[in-house]
Amino acid sequence: MQYIWLLIAAALVGLDRFTKWLVVSNMELKQTINLIKIGDTEVLNFYYCLNDGAAFSRFSGQRILLIIVTSVVIAGFLYAVIVRRIKQPVHVAAASLIISGGIGNLIDRIFNGGLVVDFIDLRIINFAVFNIADICAVVGAGLLAVSVVVGEIRDIRAKKANEKNGEN
Repeated sequence: MQYIWLLIAAALVGLDRFTKWLVVSNMELKQTINLIKIGDTEVLNFYYCLNDGAAFSRFSGQRILLIIVTSVVIAGFLYAVIVRRIKQPVHVAAASLIISGGIGNLIDRIFNGGLVVDFIDLRIINFAVFNIADICAVVGAGLLAVSVVVGEIRDIRAKKANEKNGEN
């Protein structure tokens, strides 16, 4: 199971690299291509921009720090998946998504002068511009967080049920 998810992670890195290549090859920097528009409201655009920070441009200009932190996180998750420290399938899936997102943006940081290519623009909610790697990392982190919280709730309920049954 671990290796299947790592193959999926590799495919997602490939998808991220391919979409970024398409954008860089076919759009001018700061060019917008409208994809979905409802009336006068722009819903979804491709907007080619470069980001030298992390989420929402945090740590802007901190290329070395971002490369180090991202590399450590990727290495940690890779190690945990490969040696099967992470065993639950949902946790393996989440870790693999985080790995793919980290690698996708790390490649940009290393080989694109610290600049990450972003292009997905959800204008309807005035959200940050992002890319496929960002989607992978956020979905993976969210999945991991929800899974851990649900697991803790199950453990608490099971403990309470055991205590209740022990009292009867």
